[in-house]
Amino acid sequence: NNNWLNAYYDPVAGIYTFPSCIALADLNSDGDNKLVIADLGSGLYKMTLKVFQGTSVVQENALLDLPTGIVSVYMDNMEPRTPGIVVASGSCLFVYKNMRPYYKYPLPLLPVNEAEKSLWNAVRNGDVVADALTAALSSLKDEIYASALTSQTLRFLQLESRDEAEAFIESHKNVGLKRETVVTCLATMKKSVAEEDAISCLVAGTEHKEIQIIDSEAFTQLKSYNLPSIPVFINVSGLYDVDFRLFVACRDGKIYALKKDSTEYRVCIELGSQVVGMERIHKHMVVATMDKAVSCYTTKGKKLWSLELPANIVCTGIMDQKAKGFKALMVGLDNNEIRIYKDKNLVDTLTLNDRPQAICYGRYGREDSTLVSVTSSGALNVHILKRTAEYSEQSGNQGQLNPQKTKLNIPKKTQLFVDQTVREREHGTEMFQSFQHDLQLIRLQAAKTYIHGLNSSITPISDDPDIPLKLNATVQGIGPVFQMMVTVENTASSTASDPKLVSDLKMMFKFSDKVYTATPRIFSLPPLVPGIPYRFPIRIECIATDQPAQDTVTAVVFTRSKPKPIVTANISMPVSEGVVVV
Repeated sequence: NNNWLNAYYDPVAGIYTFPSCIALADLNSDGDNKLVIADLGSGLYKMTLKVFQGTSVVQENALLDLPTGIVSVYMDNMEPRTPGIVVASGSCLFVYKNMRPYYKYPLPLLPVNEAEKSLWNAVRNGDVVADALTAALSSLKDEIYASALTSQTLRFLQLESRDEAEAFIESHKNVGLKRETVVTCLATMKKSVAEEDAISCLVAGTEHKEIQIIDSEAFTQLKSYNLPSIPVFINVSGLYDVDFRLFVACRDGKIYALKKDSTEYRVCIELGSQVVGMERIHKHMVVATMDKAVSCYTTKGKKLWSLELPANIVCTGIMDQKAKGFKALMVGLDNNEIRIYKDKNLVDTLTLNDRPQAICYGRYGREDSTLVSVTSSGALNVHILKRTAEYSEQSGNQGQLNPQKTKLNIPKKTQLFVDQTVREREHGTEMFQSFQHDLQLIRLQAAKTYIHGLNSSITPISDDPDIPLKLNATVQGIGPVFQMMVTVENTASSTASDPKLVSDLKMMFKFSDKVYTATPRIFSLPPLVPGIPYRFPIRIECIATDQPAQDTVTAVVFTRSKPKPIVTANISMPVSEGVVVV
């Protein structure tokens, strides 16, 4: 890519992380920003917090549980202004300052179910054995959600053998029950002023459908909200002491809005798929979902536009160039691409060696425009944006838009259009009266033609209720000899007691004797049973062989008891080829 420099690539870094677990921060307040990554290790053990400076790891700390998010936060007004790193891991927030462990904040414990507490008290007193405890806890788990039980109970129910259960009871019967929650997402919010190095609050979402706002100075809970689903992404705007608004994406595919002066939530956006990433660009919310779509919404939930991408979306990020006033969305795709969108326009594409797992844009070292990406194979990529790179809405191709949102290309008004508009405005009444007069003449002519057709029976369908017939014909051949297949059908509705047979009918053909001959020209029809089509072949020969000829043959069905034909059909004959003399 011509806009990016490949500064560093380590294919064997062995990093396993997600977009919420990567951050860039000036940890020593020396202007040299460092890369902080919470590594999930194998997913079960070896979870570490790594700090990169340049191309090497300068600090590494072990984590006790899987990390779910990290943020850089200023916690005091001491000089020099040094931020701390807060890592959400399990049910605790671990605070690191000056690249060393500083403080551990456990989230408040949840109330324990009374029935569960009484069962373990009975175990402690020796009144309940292992088998009875397993049956009672299993029944309790079926009555309430598993999330309402403590981790000790859930671990006990996973044991298979009786010996393991008895050993577990012996080691845990004197341990008090604690019901802990798990942090699912983490964000920051400025407390009083909006400066970059101002003191911030922590906003944490938990597995028990709760949002907690925590003071980063005293580490006390300031405010909490309850949601109908588990939060996975949090976006914050405003100041805590003034006014703020939270947008929370949950696992039920909905985005909820929360305000400072109310503890009630409001459904802001309902999505058709699960959320992959949620970013805020100016006053709009841009949401990436699992159905390969990126959609833009207002803060009130109105959909502005939507793009369909060519591959599955893996991660998202924000490209913020404050010096140039440029802010765009970065999307990592399953086809090894990182796409950059300004509004709904694609302005740049960066191709990696593997699928991007996490991306982060910001200041790294002393470079302001650095893109750090971690791929699914564990490789670490560092790209630097060239100073000559210029992005604008016209620098890339426009993405695929929703057809309902596409504006029509309306041409400019011509002088003829203006003159016609003036004429319609000045003579509108006369034009309307003339139109109504012509319309009535057309209706009158159509009615006259219809009445004439009924009176002369020139329609292929009979209007006589006593003899309901339908007549049609097809012509085969290229001439001068044709075969006409005439089909006659009795359309009456018959019953077993009243078959409604039609009999004593004849068929006759009318045509110019100088052009055609017909065999037979007149014949009697058999009794017609309702619902059965009768086909009769007729031989038509064109006798005008000196030149190609074409005329009309009229088929007439009549009876001696009726003064006018029952049904008539005009058959337009094809052009007859002349006789070839050999």
